[in-house]
Amino acid sequence: MRLSQALPFSRWEQAGRRLAGIADSTAWCLGDWLIYGQNMYADRYQRAVEAAGLDYQTLRNYAWVARRFDLDRRREDLSFQHHAEVAALPPETQDRWLDHARSRAWSRNQLRAAVRAERQTALGAGNGVAETVLLPRVSVEVSLVARWREAAEEAGCSLNDWIVGTLDRCAVQLLAEQPDERHTVA
Repeated sequence: MRLSQALPFSRWEQAGRRLAGIADSTAWCLGDWLIYGQNMYADRYQRAVEAAGLDYQTLRNYAWVARRFDLDRRREDLSFQHHAEVAALPPETQDRWLDHARSRAWSRNQLRAAVRAERQTALGAGNGVAETVLLPRVSVEVSLVARWREAAEEAGCSLNDWIVGTLDRCAVQLLAEQPDERHTVA
């Protein structure tokens, strides 16, 4: 991009806003493009991604965020990065945080800070320290670990966070399906 030496500040600023808007919509478009390719051309989409010359991990991140937000839940007045900040949260929580960001005109960094502050408060009643327990070692086949790493990558989180989250979701589901004997009156 070449800019004139005589470009007034207001025009330069306006160009920056337009470029940021293009970059933001491009992230959504590339995420949706990759999802479409995975769904329609599962056996060939990798070749197209390589031919496009784009970083595969970046595209996977775009697709992960795009999968978490259907078109009707995307906030046009908030950036892709706003959405990425809350993508790992449940949909209702995502919507709540995005509504806060919109109504308070938060930057992505302000949204990130607010989400982290709430998480820290929930973890340790304000002290930011969660009680942790060291679990026993578990022997697992290498093929399972490879599959779990791939799933964690697809989810956009660390292997440790993916394992803990998966185990917790399974526990919540199992406990919800079981009648609570403690509250049964004989």
